[in-house]
Amino acid sequence: MTATTPNWVATSIWWHVYPLGALGADTTGVDRTCRRPLSALIDWLDYAVALGVNGIALGPIFQSATHGYDTLDYFTIDERLGDKADFDALVSACRSRGIRIMLDGVFNHVSRQHDRVADGSSLVRRQRDGTVRTFEGHDDLVALDHRNPDVADLVVDVMCHWLDAGADAWRLDAAYAVPSVFWRTVLPRVRERFPDTYVLAEVIHGDYPGFVSDSGVDSVTQYELWKAVWSSIIDANMHELQWALTRHDEMLTTFVPWTFVGNHDVTRIATRLAQRSADLAVVLLATLPGTPAIYYGDELGWTGTKEERVGGDDAIRPTLPQTPPDDASLPKIYRLHQRLLGLRRRFPDIEHGHVQTLDVNQGLLVYRVHTEQPITVALNAAQEPADVTVELGTTGHLESEASHREGDSIHLEPGGWYIAGTELAQD
Repeated sequence: MTATTPNWVATSIWWHVYPLGALGADTTGVDRTCRRPLSALIDWLDYAVALGVNGIALGPIFQSATHGYDTLDYFTIDERLGDKADFDALVSACRSRGIRIMLDGVFNHVSRQHDRVADGSSLVRRQRDGTVRTFEGHDDLVALDHRNPDVADLVVDVMCHWLDAGADAWRLDAAYAVPSVFWRTVLPRVRERFPDTYVLAEVIHGDYPGFVSDSGVDSVTQYELWKAVWSSIIDANMHELQWALTRHDEMLTTFVPWTFVGNHDVTRIATRLAQRSADLAVVLLATLPGTPAIYYGDELGWTGTKEERVGGDDAIRPTLPQTPPDDASLPKIYRLHQRLLGLRRRFPDIEHGHVQTLDVNQGLLVYRVHTEQPITVALNAAQEPADVTVELGTTGHLESEASHREGDSIHLEPGGWYIAGTELAQD
C-alpha cells in the first residue's frame, strides 16, 4: 500500500458497473432520453451487499456524446442517467449501507463535440498545423493538453467537486496516456482537500510499480494477472500463472494492485473460459492479494464477446433487469462468489499477503498466502484428476464438489479446488 492510500481500502471489495449499459441508455447518443436513472441502481444495492461487496465502481456518468468516454461536461450528470438528484439519492443509499463509490474520470481526452474543441481553446492538444490530436486513432476523442496548467486546474476542480458531492474514489481512464508528472501535479492538490481519497489508474502494459511511484496514484489495473488467470486455465498451464504471481508478489512491495477477471473492456470470463471452469477464476480472484473487483453480471455467469467494431462493447455492457433475481433463482456461480468473498472478508490481510507456490505441474497449482492466518489453495485446470500432498495439519477448509481430502493428500477432479486455513469452518 502506498503512503497515500487510505486505510479503508484494505478491506474494500468492489462491484464494477457500467451505468449507461446497465440502465439501458442509448449509447449511440441519438436518443438522449432517460430510460432508467442512476438512482435505479438503488434497487440493486442490497443484492450487492449480499454478494459480499462494499464498494461500487461506476463507469462514466457525466454528460457525454455517446458511450461515456467522450465527455461533453464534467460537472453535469448525463441526462440519459437522470440528474444530480439521482446521484445524490444513490450516494445516500450507498452511505446507509456502508458502500463506497468510485467514479470514472476520463481526463485524457474529451469528445470532439466538446465546447472547448470548437472554440479553439488551448486546453486541447493541437499539432503544428493547428489540427487537434486524437486518442489512439479515435477521431471523436480529442486529447487534452496536459502541458497546460489550466488542464490540471480543470481536473482538480472536477475531482474535488464530485468528492465533495459524496464520491470516495476515482478511476483515471487511460492514465497510461497522460504524462506521470501531470498526475503528480494534480493528486496532491486533491488530497490536500480530500486526504481519504483512493485513486486507481488504468494502466495496461509496462512498469506498474514505476507508474505508481512516478504518478502518485494508489494503484493500477493488474492486466498482467488478469491475462495469466484465464490463459493458464484455458491452456491448463499454471506455469504462466506462477510467473505472473512472482511479478505480482514483487508489486506488492510497492503498492496493492487492482485485481479483476472481468471489466467493461474485455470479453466476459464465462465466455472466455467456455468449456473450462469459471469457478477457478473466482477462486483465484478471491484468494490472491490485491483489491478485488467483480464486473456486474460475472457473478451471475453472464456471457459476452468484446468485438473491435462500432458497438462492439454492447454485448459486454448489457442492461440490468429492473430488480435482482429472487433468492431461489440465483445461479451456483453467484453462491460461489458469496462463499469466497465471505472468506475474503474473514481474512482481510490477504489484500497484502505474500504468495508462495508450493506445487505447480501443468494444470495443477498449489499456493500459500502468508498472512497472520495463512491459507493454502489447490486447484486443477487440467482435464485429468490430480493428487497433491501438502502439510495441512488439522486446518479447516472450503472445497468444491470436485475435490476431497484424505489426510494431507488432496484429490482434485478436473475443475476442482480446495482451500485450507486454520480459521476456516469445516464445509
